[in-house]
Amino acid sequence: QVQLVESGGGLVQAGGSLRLSCSTSGRAFSGYAMGWFRQAPGKEREVVAEINWNGGTTYYAASVKGRFTISRDNAKNALYLQMDNLKPEDGAVYYCAAGSSPFAGGKYNYWGQGTQVTVSS
Repeated sequence: QVQLVESGGGLVQAGGSLRLSCSTSGRAFSGYAMGWFRQAPGKEREVVAEINWNGGTTYYAASVKGRFTISRDNAKNALYLQMDNLKPEDGAVYYCAAGSSPFAGGKYNYWGQGTQVTVSS
């Protein structure tokens, strides 16, 4: 059974930091791209950051570039998102996802249940 489980969400003041983690099991995700997505109330789900299979290439949405850092530890089957200088508009449910290709930009087949991030002004 494939599982992706996010953790690390919570309430933080604007300007603060959070680190999201995603643990994976049931499949070897080390050979596949992974990503973080978010969905705020009333809005469509959007990509936040993606990372290729070996961590060598990353992609960030313009709104988070320079503030968020995606990373992975394939030995631990884990994906991370370091979020710094958080803004109220970053508040959303954050999801990790695993792709069907080694490279970012492809289809994502597996999703976690999400973790809530709330940023107070």
